[in-house]
Amino acid sequence: MNHFISLVLCIFISSNSVLSQSLETNNSGLHRWATQLEARGIRVTAGIWDIKTGTFIEGHQESRALIPASTTKAVSTYALLKSLKPESTIETEVFGDFDGDSTVTSDIVFKGSGDPFLVSERLWTMVQELKGKGIRRIQGSLVFDQSAFDTQRYNPDWVGTSRDTTPVIQPFSINFNREGGRLVTDANKLARTTLTQIFEDNGIKILGDQRAKTPSRKLLTLTSPPLRELVASINKYSNNFMVEMLVKRWGEGRWPAGIKKIQDFYSTQLKLSPAQIAIVDGSGLSKDNRLSAKTLVTILRAAWFDFEVGPEYISSLKIEGGEPFKLRRNDPELTRRLRMKSGYLNQTRSLTGYLQLKNGDIRAFAVILNGPSTEEDLWDVIERWADAS
Repeated sequence: MNHFISLVLCIFISSNSVLSQSLETNNSGLHRWATQLEARGIRVTAGIWDIKTGTFIEGHQESRALIPASTTKAVSTYALLKSLKPESTIETEVFGDFDGDSTVTSDIVFKGSGDPFLVSERLWTMVQELKGKGIRRIQGSLVFDQSAFDTQRYNPDWVGTSRDTTPVIQPFSINFNREGGRLVTDANKLARTTLTQIFEDNGIKILGDQRAKTPSRKLLTLTSPPLRELVASINKYSNNFMVEMLVKRWGEGRWPAGIKKIQDFYSTQLKLSPAQIAIVDGSGLSKDNRLSAKTLVTILRAAWFDFEVGPEYISSLKIEGGEPFKLRRNDPELTRRLRMKSGYLNQTRSLTGYLQLKNGDIRAFAVILNGPSTEEDLWDVIERWADAS
């Protein structure tokens, strides 16, 4: 019996020694990768965890908070989905005095409330509905009520971020406040020009009589797609405009209030302090944001086990080799094994998401690099993790 126990103990100790050596080998490989980056002036926070057990596999400075760029959206969108619910919608009200005689005798007023997906196709459908009511002329003008948000059109913490990536945020905004792919600075002008053309194309004349009254009656309500579809567009296409509209709307028209709601959510739900959710916007455009790999993975694991909104959240992420882009890496082994949110700013690259190993196990990971890194620097560690079995 003693001989048998000794044999079992010997096997157990030997097995743990092999496991220990394997973990040390893994960590030494990651350490070499991180050390080489830091020698080039690149700060690193990186880590990978088993999704089921939460077991920490390996990492480097996984609790260090760095500038996360667009992986911030992974934080803001989970809070939005969980708090507001995937089926929630946003209503834009359209007012005008119309008695059925073909003419709206007042201005037409569009009361914005933060719908981030007012695109030309939906506006065309809206005008068709007005035409179906018998409207052929508008005595007054097109007026845009932007009172649902405060007058701060740009987040003050976007100082130092390229202006060609920072959108104007106003509650009635169309086509993501872009014209020909370029961001505009005058949301009202873009809305007026675009809507005037749509009205005219549908045979409705806008007379622009300045004596026309402010309307007292509602003509119709334009309802947004459900939040789950909005979040999918945000995360798959990294749409800064859309997420900032939703965050500001959640804060009743003010950025600080919206950000506080995100931080309060994580403090209550996941016991993550404001210091761990150190963000000042919802998109990651600000270089004042700070997140760690460990914080990002804490959120990813919570979403994974969240039956209520987890499926919508996970499906909103980019799929390597799937949607919205074809395989971006020359590595077919990664196809459909990686669901992720990426981020990029000058001197910042980041990636967080879920990775399926070759044996079918799922792991959650996050990597943030601050400094003069390359795309290859980021993907070296992802491909290394993907090759694990």
